[in-house]
Amino acid sequence: MASDAASVRQRPWGSGASRVTLAAPDGSRAHISDLGAALIGLELPTGAGPRDVVLGLDRPADDRVVGDAAYFGAVIGRVANRIALGRFELEGRSVQLETNDGPHHLHGGRLGFHRRTWSTQLLPHPTSPGVALSYLSVDGERGYPGQVWATAIYRLAPGPTLRLELGAVADRVTPVSLTHHPYLNLEGHAAGTVLRHGLEVAAESYLPTLPDGIPDGRELAVEGTAYDFRAGKPLGHDLPGEGYDVHLPVRGRVGELRFAARLTAPAADLAMELWTTQPGVQLYTGNGLEVRTGGKGGASYGRHGGVALEAQAPPDAVHGPRAAAVLLAPGVASRQVIEYRFSGSALG
Repeated sequence: MASDAASVRQRPWGSGASRVTLAAPDGSRAHISDLGAALIGLELPTGAGPRDVVLGLDRPADDRVVGDAAYFGAVIGRVANRIALGRFELEGRSVQLETNDGPHHLHGGRLGFHRRTWSTQLLPHPTSPGVALSYLSVDGERGYPGQVWATAIYRLAPGPTLRLELGAVADRVTPVSLTHHPYLNLEGHAAGTVLRHGLEVAAESYLPTLPDGIPDGRELAVEGTAYDFRAGKPLGHDLPGEGYDVHLPVRGRVGELRFAARLTAPAADLAMELWTTQPGVQLYTGNGLEVRTGGKGGASYGRHGGVALEAQAPPDAVHGPRAAAVLLAPGVASRQVIEYRFSGSALG
């Protein structure tokens, strides 16, 4: 159902947090929390009423309920994915980060950007309302050197299209690799498994990993493997083990906004295209999801209840030839774009 005008407003959400609601003229609405700069809801206008396609919580994440493992809709930093042993060399010295995934560092640490409160600035617009969030990460936070000013700008446009611009500036050389971590289910956030969703990914290769999720140093062709999504197929068709958790380098020029992936609902009435400037996509099928209480509207989320298509640099990129992709020089602004473009007969 379309509305007359776009709007943006901020309200309390839980204890000590707030959420901003962006409403576009076509009736779509996005809900963003200042805790973790997280997308906590995305309601699309359909003939049957609003359909929220993003998994989330009824209240701000509580470690006693779900811990850090889900990262529902959050902006991840300073460095997304894993860093082997939480250790790397930088300018001739060894840096040791907090380890929070066995012996490794994952998604910025236990209190990474996803668990920080970001400052907000509302961005009214007649057709594409937005919100700009910012966070200052101090020198030494979770072991990272230097100070980093991170920004996340969401805009919701008719279509609907949700655009996210991620930026960062540092005062000394330090690794920075931001990503976005929403779990999507195009049938609705509480609809159950996503394994019947179709997925197409513009990737000719994948990065195989060791059992602990660290890349083994190879980049292999997807042809003939379970990781070949070039022609599109159901997520559950060739499901490896417990599910997918793999990095797929996206074809095309890094830094240019280009097509990365297309997710399609089982009924083919709704689709989402992912466009990004990032080097690749981490495909994660919610293998560890288990939320028995606290899901939106009392929903329970189980394994494969949502799929995360995390546009990002390769995991453990601080080691080896990909290090330059995640090292940010002082005073040089980093900028990446992620767009979620929706279409289909279900949209009303």
